[in-house]
Amino acid sequence: MALTLNGTGYEAEGPYTSTSNLKEQSGVYIITGTNNPADPHTVIDVGEAGNVKDRISNHDRSDCWNRQSFKNLHASVIYCTERERMAIESQLRNFFKPACGIR
Repeated sequence: MALTLNGTGYEAEGPYTSTSNLKEQSGVYIITGTNNPADPHTVIDVGEAGNVKDRISNHDRSDCWNRQSFKNLHASVIYCTERERMAIESQLRNFFKPACGIR
Protein backbone atom coordinates (compact mmCIF):
# COMPACT_ATOMS: atom_id res chain seq x y z
CA MET A 1 0.00 0.00 0.00
CA ALA A 2 1.30 3.46 -0.80
CA LEU A 3 0.14 7.05 -0.40
CA THR A 4 1.28 9.28 -3.25
CA LEU A 5 1.96 12.77 -1.96
CA ASN A 6 0.88 14.64 -5.10
CA GLY A 7 3.09 17.51 -6.10
CA THR A 8 5.98 16.50 -3.84
CA GLY A 9 7.68 13.65 -5.68
CA TYR A 10 7.33 11.44 -2.58
CA GLU A 11 5.41 8.26 -1.95
CA ALA A 12 4.83 6.97 1.57
CA GLU A 13 4.02 3.52 2.93
CA GLY A 14 0.41 3.48 4.06
CA PRO A 15 -2.03 4.92 4.78
CA TYR A 16 -2.60 2.85 7.89
CA THR A 17 -5.35 3.23 10.48
CA SER A 18 -3.32 1.38 13.11
CA THR A 19 0.22 1.86 14.36
CA SER A 20 0.61 -1.95 14.44
CA ASN A 21 1.50 -1.74 10.73
CA LEU A 22 4.36 0.70 11.34
CA LYS A 23 8.02 -0.22 11.75
CA GLU A 24 10.21 0.87 14.66
CA GLN A 25 12.51 2.71 12.27
CA SER A 26 13.70 6.19 11.37
CA GLY A 27 11.50 8.18 9.04
CA VAL A 28 9.04 10.93 8.24
CA TYR A 29 5.40 10.39 9.19
CA ILE A 30 2.41 11.97 7.56
CA ILE A 31 -0.90 12.07 9.44
CA THR A 32 -3.94 12.40 7.17
CA GLY A 33 -7.67 12.53 7.65
CA THR A 34 -10.67 11.38 5.62
CA ASN A 35 -14.41 11.25 6.16
CA ASN A 36 -15.21 8.55 3.60
CA PRO A 37 -13.03 5.79 2.09
CA ALA A 38 -13.22 7.37 -1.38
CA ASP A 39 -12.21 10.85 -0.16
CA PRO A 40 -8.73 12.19 -0.87
CA HIS A 41 -6.46 12.30 2.17
CA THR A 42 -5.98 15.69 3.82
CA VAL A 43 -2.56 16.16 5.42
CA ILE A 44 -2.99 17.40 9.00
CA ASP A 45 0.53 16.81 10.37
CA VAL A 46 4.05 15.96 9.24
CA GLY A 47 6.90 15.03 11.54
CA GLU A 48 10.05 12.96 11.84
CA ALA A 49 11.41 10.52 14.38
CA GLY A 50 14.06 7.90 15.01
CA ASN A 51 11.23 5.44 15.78
CA VAL A 52 8.07 6.47 13.93
CA LYS A 53 5.90 3.75 15.45
CA ASP A 54 6.66 4.87 19.01
CA ARG A 55 6.42 8.57 18.15
CA ILE A 56 2.97 8.29 16.57
CA SER A 57 1.70 5.96 19.31
CA ASN A 58 2.66 8.47 22.03
CA HIS A 59 2.34 11.76 20.17
CA ASP A 60 1.81 15.01 22.06
CA ARG A 61 -0.16 16.47 19.11
CA SER A 62 -2.74 13.67 18.90
CA ASP A 63 -5.33 15.98 20.49
CA CYS A 64 -4.86 18.36 17.57
CA TRP A 65 -5.31 15.49 15.12
CA ASN A 66 -8.60 14.54 16.76
CA ARG A 67 -9.89 18.12 16.67
CA GLN A 68 -9.65 18.27 12.86
CA SER A 69 -13.17 16.82 12.40
CA PHE A 70 -12.23 13.79 10.32
CA LYS A 71 -13.94 10.46 10.86
CA ASN A 72 -10.75 8.55 10.03
CA LEU A 73 -7.12 9.29 10.84
CA HIS A 74 -4.28 7.59 8.97
CA ALA A 75 -0.51 7.38 9.29
CA SER A 76 1.85 7.01 6.36
CA VAL A 77 5.64 6.83 6.54
CA ILE A 78 8.68 7.48 4.41
CA TYR A 79 11.42 5.35 6.01
CA CYS A 80 14.82 7.02 5.69
CA THR A 81 17.97 8.02 7.52
CA GLU A 82 18.13 10.79 10.12
CA ARG A 83 19.78 13.19 7.68
CA GLU A 84 17.20 12.50 4.97
CA ARG A 85 14.24 12.77 7.31
CA MET A 86 15.10 16.30 8.43
CA ALA A 87 15.14 17.54 4.82
CA ILE A 88 12.02 15.60 3.76
CA GLU A 89 10.04 16.78 6.80
CA SER A 90 10.92 20.40 6.04
CA GLN A 91 9.93 20.04 2.37
CA LEU A 92 6.61 18.38 3.18
CA ARG A 93 5.74 20.88 5.94
CA ASN A 94 6.41 23.78 3.57
CA PHE A 95 4.34 22.15 0.82
CA PHE A 96 1.29 21.04 2.87
CA LYS A 97 1.29 23.61 5.69
CA PRO A 98 -0.43 21.12 8.03
CA ALA A 99 -2.94 22.33 10.62
CA CYS A 100 -1.16 20.54 13.48
CA GLY A 101 2.43 21.03 14.53
CA ILE A 102 2.91 24.59 13.38
CA ARG A 103 6.40 25.66 14.40
